[in-house]
Amino acid sequence: MYDAKEEIKSRLPVEDVISQYVELKRAGRNLKGRSPWGVDKTPSFMVSPEKGIWHDFSANKGGDIFTFVMEVEGISFKEAMEKLARQAGVELSKYGGFNKGSDRRLAQRKARAREALVLATRYYQACLAHSREVCEYVFYKRNLERSTVKEFKIGYAPENGHALIDVLKKRDFTLEELEFAGLLNRFKKDLFRHRMMIPFIDTDGSVIGYTARIIGSGEPKYLNTPETLLFNKSRFIFGLYQAKEAIRRNGYVIIVEGNMDVISSHQAGVKEAVATSGTAMTEQHLKILSRLTSDIRLAYDGDAAGVKATERAVELAGELGIDLTIISNYHGAKDPDELIQKDPALWRAAVDERIPAVDWLLQKYAESLNLSLAPDKKKYSDIALHLLSLIKDEIEHEDYEQKIAKTLDVTVEALREKGERLGRQLKKSTTKKYLKKPKTKALPDHLKRLEDALLSLKIFGGITKTEIPLKMPEDETRLSELELIFNTSYENMPEVDYEKEAATLLKRYQTELKKSEITNLQDKLEDLSEDDPSYQETLAKLNQLLKSKPLE
Repeated sequence: MYDAKEEIKSRLPVEDVISQYVELKRAGRNLKGRSPWGVDKTPSFMVSPEKGIWHDFSANKGGDIFTFVMEVEGISFKEAMEKLARQAGVELSKYGGFNKGSDRRLAQRKARAREALVLATRYYQACLAHSREVCEYVFYKRNLERSTVKEFKIGYAPENGHALIDVLKKRDFTLEELEFAGLLNRFKKDLFRHRMMIPFIDTDGSVIGYTARIIGSGEPKYLNTPETLLFNKSRFIFGLYQAKEAIRRNGYVIIVEGNMDVISSHQAGVKEAVATSGTAMTEQHLKILSRLTSDIRLAYDGDAAGVKATERAVELAGELGIDLTIISNYHGAKDPDELIQKDPALWRAAVDERIPAVDWLLQKYAESLNLSLAPDKKKYSDIALHLLSLIKDEIEHEDYEQKIAKTLDVTVEALREKGERLGRQLKKSTTKKYLKKPKTKALPDHLKRLEDALLSLKIFGGITKTEIPLKMPEDETRLSELELIFNTSYENMPEVDYEKEAATLLKRYQTELKKSEITNLQDKLEDLSEDDPSYQETLAKLNQLLKSKPLE
């Protein structure tokens, strides 16, 4: 069946989709660029327009336009399908194989919600243009330029509680549809009244909600769209649509606290600024941004809430291998927006005057405590040791140990002893439920890379003497990706050397696979008590592996 997926592929060339995220250059029949996950030093991201596939040799990822959008945006297949369908102008509801029953109804609801938000945004923009009072507030009090207002699609919601409803009803929208779009309050009236409207724009340029600032006095000062079919605050990043090109070009992103900080920063020429809207930073936020760059700079307030938010960000970043730094020199201003109003050049300079997040936190805690007093010294050491536990790099870890020991006026050995003692206490007091490591069936990157190389040689190199015990893939996209890997990796290797290369890779693969199995069994043993029925069985398997032929 010629389904929606194939129709979208036929309308969207792979290079057109990927070039929205990666700068591509011609390399023979293929195209080459830098990894959007920021893990290569030289271009190792390959695209085959002929095959409609891509492969990132540094990040060891690959596939078609759907897998690319899923990876780079951090979304599900269904969300990627809907996103690309909108770009291609494909109506998914016509393809019964994709949207059946409740799925089709959900897709229709989402489509109507998007239509309602498009019309609402245009209406709010028109209301802003026709209100002298609001224009004075936006252009003079907030100092926004017309180009900025246009770029962020800023508008105004009238004070009348049913103005938007009346407009959209004339376009045949029901109250239920407007509620799904997040435009109504619990009384079925307009949610937003007498507010400057700032749309939440998704990474494909579509409006999915709003943050609304009250004009004059009143509470709440900012009112956000509630969670809807389209808007998920745990994943949405304000300003990313406008910022992603600058982030890719310049290699860093700035996370500020407020949406107005983002808008002011862009107007000041610092277009790498984004914000998490109406929620604390989540792991999903950081994962999305880390796909664009590993250089993430926080511009939070230096108050208690800012310190807590930064500590949470450090915890999340440690697991993702992100280089987290802090922008803190606001020259007396309380936030980036106020600094920009004072002097945009000061903000541009502050962006470059950043310090490592751990240094900033240690400095903040030291300033808030009296380290000549034993209780405060203990508190500081507890906090510092917690931060130390988040640092994975050995050299960096040792450097911070020395800094902390010096601040506390103790030896590094004494600090380590306390750290080990706290670690043992944590292990005793924390149940195994929380100590368990997440399990995954995915192969480690190095094994996956070896497997890809072996399969490419087996299928396209004509290997016959070396028996490669890997199953032949049947998926056409996977086969095309392996062909791209083969052509790129072995184009300069003589055919007579294919067998020798396969034998070498197979030996490494079997060795690494054994190491991986040993690690998995060791992890499993940690999660089992000695009286568990499977403990002895797991231990026997581990011992058998350890006693087998030595690892090379």
